[in-house]
Amino acid sequence: MKKLVLTVLTLAAFCGGARAQPLDKLAGKLAAGLKDRPAIKLAVLEFPYTGGKASEGPVVVQERLTTALAQNRNITLIERGLLKKVLGELNLQTSGAIDEETVKKLGKMLGADALVTGTLNDLKEDRTEINARVVETGTAKILAASSLSVKKTWKDTVAAVTPPVKPPPQDFGARPLVQVAVLLDTSNSMDGLINQARTQLWKIVNELVSAEKSGSKPSIEVALYEYGNSSLSRESGWLRQVTPFTTDLDLVARELFALKTNGGDEYCGAVIKAAAEGLKWSPKTDVYKTIFIAGNEPFTQGAVSFQEAVLKAKEKNIFVNTIYCGSRQQGLAEQWKAGADLAESDYANIDQTAQNYAIAAPQDDKISQLSAKLNDTYVAYGAGAGGKLAAKQETDSLMQGAGKSVYAERAAFKAAAPSAAAAEASWDVVSAVESGSMKKEDIKADQLPEELKKMDKPALDKYLDGKLAERKKLKDEITRLQGERKVYIAQEEKKSASGTSTLDKAMINTIRRQAASRGYKFAP
Repeated sequence: MKKLVLTVLTLAAFCGGARAQPLDKLAGKLAAGLKDRPAIKLAVLEFPYTGGKASEGPVVVQERLTTALAQNRNITLIERGLLKKVLGELNLQTSGAIDEETVKKLGKMLGADALVTGTLNDLKEDRTEINARVVETGTAKILAASSLSVKKTWKDTVAAVTPPVKPPPQDFGARPLVQVAVLLDTSNSMDGLINQARTQLWKIVNELVSAEKSGSKPSIEVALYEYGNSSLSRESGWLRQVTPFTTDLDLVARELFALKTNGGDEYCGAVIKAAAEGLKWSPKTDVYKTIFIAGNEPFTQGAVSFQEAVLKAKEKNIFVNTIYCGSRQQGLAEQWKAGADLAESDYANIDQTAQNYAIAAPQDDKISQLSAKLNDTYVAYGAGAGGKLAAKQETDSLMQGAGKSVYAERAAFKAAAPSAAAAEASWDVVSAVESGSMKKEDIKADQLPEELKKMDKPALDKYLDGKLAERKKLKDEITRLQGERKVYIAQEEKKSASGTSTLDKAMINTIRRQAASRGYKFAP
């Protein structure tokens, strides 16, 4: 279907039940010019005065004409909130005349086949003139025209002075924060994507751990959604929040391994909207907040338009990065790049069928050995510690099964990330003291393992100090080896020069660029 623009040069109407009939007439005349274009999607803009006079009229006309056009079953109208956001993104001041390039851009961003716009022009104190026309985008051919004069009943107002908007809080100089929401298509065809996510999670978050802001490493929160899975409910839109934001990345890793694929409808707009609205995003402007959505079906599916969803996220300073699992050109055709462009974010395509994407490094074995020793520094604390320790051991087993390189990446994260100790502080007393969430004098003896309950305070302090010292030594050595390991892997990747694009490469390239815009610095 060719896109249209409905340009109303001069339009007026008035409020009040039955007296809105002139707008009904105008809507009917405009719709008549579109009778050979069923199921057309329109966006109705405001109708400002030609001289820029402040008035209620522009909004009154917009609302009344929207209502009138909505009576026609062959016309679908764009939600006004989405329209307002898009106009704000383009910094567009409607004047009734929009150039052809802007019309095309609006049509693409809104997913609209036509725009309705115009101006008001008072003939007398209580009369306003209407002139309308339908113009086809690209050819500027006039398809329909109409004129009308009506009585106005709205009030003209003196332009109010808008008070300055208080900027959102910032966290410069405080503990830096990174929030990453990963949205994965789990329909039948996406086993390769899920496998890459399972094996590359730690490599991706380790890139963030290597960054610094205000002299500190960031705390990293990750949330996980799946969508497009027929095992989920139709009412949910075939999507599910697997985990909310959490610093417990072992939990995220276990959930990734638990994901199963099943055919379904992939509603990208719905899952982006769910993540934008359902997660506890920081209100601070310089927090790096990002969504990565990956899949291989048209980005336009579902009742929630991707434009509406993306703009809801952007309103909260969230990047929305799209990753198409297939050819770049196919992703372009299916609007994945359009979604990223609207968010001023990144579009990438990956080969989800790639198999041998993990490079084994000579440091992997040593790091694995040190990681096993690191496990000996944990001291269970509290009633739920047994279950937490069992969950950690389950994650150890899963990561070992995924390969030495994956296990080494996880060990490197545990050694370097401040949030790793914080996530384990609720059940490991050594992590609690290490992270500063608990002081040694606050430790309750009855929450300790049986062998430690009988220790007096000096003996217990000495025991814990030994565990802390041993842990620091092991972490420092793992971090040193990880530095050597990254150099080795980078060299091997250059040698292979396979050009295969995988999930980790797509995400890491984006993370480095976008996090830098929020004040983070990465080592060369």
